[in-house]
This record gives sequence, structure tokens and C-alpha cells, in this order.
Amino acid sequence: MIDREKLLAGQAKALADLLEAVMASNAFYRQKFAGVDLGSLDSLPFTTRSEWVEDQLDHPPYGTNLSYPVEQYTRYCQTSGSTGKPLKWLDTKEDWNWMLGNWQRVFAAAGIQAGDKVFFAFSFGPFLGFWTAFEAATELGCMALPGGGLSGAGRLGMMMENRVDALCCTPTYAVHLGEVARAEGVDVSAIGLRRIIVAGEAGGSIPATRERIETLWPGARVFDHHGMTEVGPVSYEMPTGEGLVVMEESYIAEVIDFDSGQSSAEGELVLTSLGRLGSPLIRYRTGDRVRMEIREGRMCLVGGILGRVDDMVIIRGVNIFPAAVEAVVHTFPDVAEYRVHVNQVDALAEIVLEVEPAESCREPALLVDALEAALKRTFSMRVPVQVAEGTLPRFEMKAKRWTTG
Repeated sequence: MIDREKLLAGQAKALADLLEAVMASNAFYRQKFAGVDLGSLDSLPFTTRSEWVEDQLDHPPYGTNLSYPVEQYTRYCQTSGSTGKPLKWLDTKEDWNWMLGNWQRVFAAAGIQAGDKVFFAFSFGPFLGFWTAFEAATELGCMALPGGGLSGAGRLGMMMENRVDALCCTPTYAVHLGEVARAEGVDVSAIGLRRIIVAGEAGGSIPATRERIETLWPGARVFDHHGMTEVGPVSYEMPTGEGLVVMEESYIAEVIDFDSGQSSAEGELVLTSLGRLGSPLIRYRTGDRVRMEIREGRMCLVGGILGRVDDMVIIRGVNIFPAAVEAVVHTFPDVAEYRVHVNQVDALAEIVLEVEPAESCREPALLVDALEAALKRTFSMRVPVQVAEGTLPRFEMKAKRWTTG
């Protein structure tokens, strides 16, 4: 049990130090907080992504959310662009090391220790992704194996040859790589994999997705984590596997009602990063939809990241979130991949689910019928299901399965 009063007192001191630093030299927050009472967190206005996009357009290339001269920054990253124009992000050596420390806490919670071999199944681009995880693993004393530039079969071969202990990737890619192994006849149990650490999507905390991954990778346990380019690693999986624990020594986390902005048990996650002083985030509206509970003195996000507040679509009066569709689809092992089309028909939105049957599927027509029945039970409405012509796209980073047109 954590002493929550002591934890909150530590957060208050760290926030005061953060505000003192940014008000001294950070042009973005000096202007934003001009005339604002800095005595309490609640008095500070929220920060939104659109503000940063506008700031970087007005002050290219990096904007004004910099607490130090550009020459003091040693790292460049940018957001994936999945929710709009990519944001550029700079870090000092000190801020980068702070994030490495947070990632080491994620590894410790997952049972990863010095001497373990950790495989990173993604290409190292400008997206923050697992860059910090890779370096944190080496600092911890692990052997970090980069899997960029390899095919799925090539990655499996490298994992097998080195008998890796842990795999880091998105939930989607864990499923894809497992399907490649099955198609290639690779006995993944011979690798000796113990942990699959996933991030980048909500799937890591969706029971059906977890079960799908662990079925494809017998002997390995899925361990969820979440973070953002703008803030770094934020949380790690609860010991019970029911959701995520926020690293509150590093972040002040709030949950607010999306419309009113008032405190709420379920709603949008708001984060203040306490140790990334060079490019700080104060009361940042992340857009992540969560449900919060305090357990053993810690803030926990029950069910993990439930989705994006702006991802919901309304179909014939029914609110549908992508994570809810995924939860249904991944109960069907005969689905290799899927895509959802959202179409406007006479001012009304309609959705169609497109599926690529797995090689093991013998009756695609029966699969379609079963999927339509399951979707109707879940959403109380008919969702048409179609078999894809050919193969659907595979995703190494964040999956983009929802299309509009």
C-alpha cells in the first residue's frame, strides 16, 4: 500500500519546481500562464494538441515550448501523425534519461532484468515508439536486439537464433508475427519467450486480443504499457492484469469529463509530466479515454486505454468505439486481419466490416454469418461483414483499420 498523502505532497513540490522553471524561460507557458494563479493545479488551463500545432506553424520548426536554447537539446522525435499533423519534439540529455528511468520501471514491473534478451520488432523512425525502451534495456543490462529492416520471417529467425526472453511491439504486430510463424511452420515455443510487452494501441488490455496473442505465442504472457511521444512512458500493467498503473512519481494524472472539463471517474486522461523540463507538458488533454480507480494508493486505469475520445462514431444512434469492435473480432481466430469502412449514406453514417480469413478458415461464408451475429449481439444493430478481396494491410506501428469515405 502506497502512502498517497506522501505521494501527493511529492507531486505538489515537483509541480512547483516545474512551474518555476518554465515561467523563467519557456516562452510558450509564460504566455499561456500570464495572469494565472499558479498556486494550484486546478487553476491552470488545459493544454491541447491544437495549441502546439498552431505554435509550431507560427514558430517553425520547433515552436516555443522549449525551456532552453536549441543547442542544449540532443534528441529529436515526432508524433506518428495518426491524429493530424505530426508534432516535433526535442529532448535534452537530462529529460531523455528521465524517460529511460521510467521505462526501467516498466521493465521491472514486467519481470525483465539484467541479462535478459529483448527483441524490438519495429523500424526505428522519428516516432518515439520504443526508442527509449531500447536504450533503457541496455542501461538495465539487457541485450537489446533491433529488428528493423527485417521481414516477419527474418525477425522470427533472429528471435529463434538468440532465444530472446521478451518481445516489444504493438498488439497488432504481435498477432501478425504469430500468424507468420504459424504459416511458416515455426514452433515459437522453442524460442523460450516469456514476455510480450505491447504499447501503441488499446489492444493490450482487451481480453480477446490478449488471448489471441497468448494463443499464438504459447508460454509468453502479454504485458501492457502505455505512453506518448509528447510525455514518454506513463504506465505499466497492474499485477492483476486488469488495467494500467500510472507512474505518479513522474506524472500528475487527472480524468475529466470530455465536454465539461470537470473531474470524473471516467473520461479523458489529462497528464502533467514532472521531469521533462526541456519540453514540458502541463495539464495536457491526451485524448485517451480511461476509467480511473485508486487501488492500494495508486491511480489505476481499469481496462487500460479504452480508446480515443474522438474515435467514437455514431451509427443509427449507437455509440461505437474501435476497441469494442476489436474485442468482438478477436474472439474469432479465423480472422487474419480486418478493416472497417465508415460511409455516409443520405446524411447517415453506416459501417461495413471487411475481413481477411486466416488460412485455417475452411468456410468464409460461415465466418461472415457468425461475425454478423456477434456484432448484432454486441451493438444491437446489423453490421454488414464482407470477405476482403486479397490481403489487407499489416501494421508494424499503430494500426489504421478505420477508413472513411
